[in-house]
Amino acid sequence: MRFGEKIGMSDISKAEFEVLEVLWEKHPLAANEIIEALNCKKTWHEKTVKTLLSRLVKKQAISFEKDQRRYLYSPLLEREAYTEVESQGLVERLFSGRISPLVAGFAKNKNLDKEDIDALKSIINEWEKEHD
Repeated sequence: MRFGEKIGMSDISKAEFEVLEVLWEKHPLAANEIIEALNCKKTWHEKTVKTLLSRLVKKQAISFEKDQRRYLYSPLLEREAYTEVESQGLVERLFSGRISPLVAGFAKNKNLDKEDIDALKSIINEWEKEHD
């Protein structure tokens, strides 16, 4: 599913996003496997994770299939699509749709390294080729 078709940008909470991150890395996974993966970073309560899984199913961000006595979860939402919509939303909300102030802010705070600059140059070059 392309993000934004049925799910609004603000519909995925930070905690739900962390669950999605686990499923984007590997799927299908059972709830206990998701809890184990999440607990590598911080302690998550089983009931909390199961509530988040239920919410994500209702939002059609993930699906599940029954495997004997457990449910296996998989993402329906593509990470790239989610990232694209969230990025566009951030730029719209904070910079009136303009990317240059965002990049300038990173450059001024020295948060861009040579690899970032090279990637940006490549993106600009591709854009120029397509829009000449």
